[in-house]
Amino acid sequence: MQALPGWFWVAEVAGVAGLISAIAVVLYRGARRQRNQLVAGTVVALGGWLLISAYLADSGFYRARPDQGPAALGAAAAAVLVAALAATLIPSVRASFGAPGSLARITALQSYRVIGGLFLVALALGQVPALFALPAGLGDVAVGIAAPFVARRLTRDPSARAGALSFHLLGLLDLVVAVSLGVLAAPGNLRVLEVAPSTVQLTVLPLTLIPTVAVPVVAVLHLVALRQLRRAPATSAASLVAA
Repeated sequence: MQALPGWFWVAEVAGVAGLISAIAVVLYRGARRQRNQLVAGTVVALGGWLLISAYLADSGFYRARPDQGPAALGAAAAAVLVAALAATLIPSVRASFGAPGSLARITALQSYRVIGGLFLVALALGQVPALFALPAGLGDVAVGIAAPFVARRLTRDPSARAGALSFHLLGLLDLVVAVSLGVLAAPGNLRVLEVAPSTVQLTVLPLTLIPTVAVPVVAVLHLVALRQLRRAPATSAASLVAA
């Protein structure tokens, strides 16, 4: 595999680190108490996992075995998804995410999805297959660009939730499609899609930080937003039907 250029590394690490920092800010703004603890816990947990995942990738832990495919990568991503979902049930985190105005801020966090555009850059460099990079990269960029506009609308009119509902559902669908294609085109005897190159670059640095850190985190943010939308007041529910 050809090494990706240094600026590519900087862009990806900065994007993932920026997402973690932004989540800490959103939690801080929504919290009425324990603000410092929430920020510290977020930075330590997600920042720590970022470093651990980078170490695991550097040690070759995520590299696919011929008979298993990217099992370690998938297990890591699934574990982070479950852990992050569990963390949103912590009373202080739940209260912060449920504070007035937090839905718009959570939605705005999806603007960091634009880092998925790096898949398109990796495609241009011949590092990932077009079958994966085009839907994954273009989908992420579309979600990232739309996020601030959807968030702005929610800020101006908190009852206008129909657009937000569609946005978060489509954002989740985009992640499902990207992950599925990444798995199907992965190296190994279980490989389904015979494309060249494979998605083996997702198992090494720096690209592996997206599936092991960014993807499960933004998926949880979508789920948190959908949970809030589902629990909207009856008036908001009526507006959804009317829309």
